[in-house]
Amino acid sequence: MDIKFILALRKVKAICDYQFGQAITDILFEDESEIHFIFSRNTGKIKHIYRENNLLLNLRPTNGFFTLSLFSAERIINNTPSPKHRAVVMSEISEFIRKGRNVFCKHIVDIDTTLRPNDEVIVVDQHNDLLAIGRLVIPVPYVKSFQTGIALKIRKGLGKSKF
Repeated sequence: MDIKFILALRKVKAICDYQFGQAITDILFEDESEIHFIFSRNTGKIKHIYRENNLLLNLRPTNGFFTLSLFSAERIINNTPSPKHRAVVMSEISEFIRKGRNVFCKHIVDIDTTLRPNDEVIVVDQHNDLLAIGRLVIPVPYVKSFQTGIALKIRKGLGKSKF
């Protein structure tokens, strides 16, 4: 392993630990030999992190945090208990969410209480099937108490694209 890879991996793991917690970092980076990075040609900074040929994470240059891919969301779902890093929505509206529609407060059945506004959220139905990835808009206590308004802005629905 070259020094650039080691430094990039260390930086990525530190950001991931802060944003998602060490347990999620261990899940996403369990085999470091399969990880590779795509760097920006202009700045030389990390843009994308891949595991084999699957996109794992994207680094947002505006705030320095990661956005999840559908592949990484699937890994988190398979290796953590519900509702860790996810919002569970009513199964009746799952098709709308798959198409990339936003999630309203009244449609959320359960949500991880440790989430904060602007956190990445995995959206699943009541059977724990992946529907989409989004961003929490309002604090969790309000999500549970409000009957109107958007709780999650969906960035990528499962029906929009593949892993």
